Amino acid sequence: MQLIGMLDSPYVRRVAISLQLLGLPFEHRSISVFRAFDQFRAINPVVKAPTLVCDDDTVLMDSTLILEHAEALAAPGASLMPRAADAHLRCLRLLGLALAACEKGVQIVYERNRPAERQHEPWLERVRGQLHAALDALERELQHRPLALEPGGIDQAGVTCAVVWQFIAKTVSGEVDASRHPALVTLSERAEALPAFVAAPHGPATIDPAISKRRAS
Repeated sequence: MQLIGMLDSPYVRRVAISLQLLGLPFEHRSISVFRAFDQFRAINPVVKAPTLVCDDDTVLMDSTLILEHAEALAAPGASLMPRAADAHLRCLRLLGLALAACEKGVQIVYERNRPAERQHEPWLERVRGQLHAALDALERELQHRPLALEPGGIDQAGVTCAVVWQFIAKTVSGEVDASRHPALVTLSERAEALPAFVAAPHGPATIDPAISKRRAS
């Protein structure tokens, strides 16, 4: 399999980390949808990151759908989604909040990149409110019941919450007050020390195979 997209995208990064945790071999190609549009379009005409090129050349897109396929490929017991109904429900709750915060963070990044005269402050203010609401709800959830973060215990909610907070801290930190989210900060710091996260750092790099191999050994 080939994972196409850059690790500065939280959607690409959550897939890259999850594939490692699920023990699925893949090649990561760090191709930008902006700076390498034509190269990306040759792989996926829709030019959407992440893109996963499967072993049979089927092209998948959207991180959640890619991860659903990855779960189907993983060995028994390797799932990142809890099986018990109550744990599964909580995982979905946290994922919804984290992905909502992610979407709003991305929207802020895109709006900031528009010429100043084309930015619409009332819309941006609404997006900020949605971002803060999602992060505040996540913080309450994590303070009430922290997530397990051991390499064999972290689930998809832990992966995604940590990746999303790191993305926000790296790209729109001026929009949030980290002191209001100590549980998210702690989650991120602990998760970023795990080998699967270290091998896929936020930014332009590609997955480090040496770190991935050390994790598997």
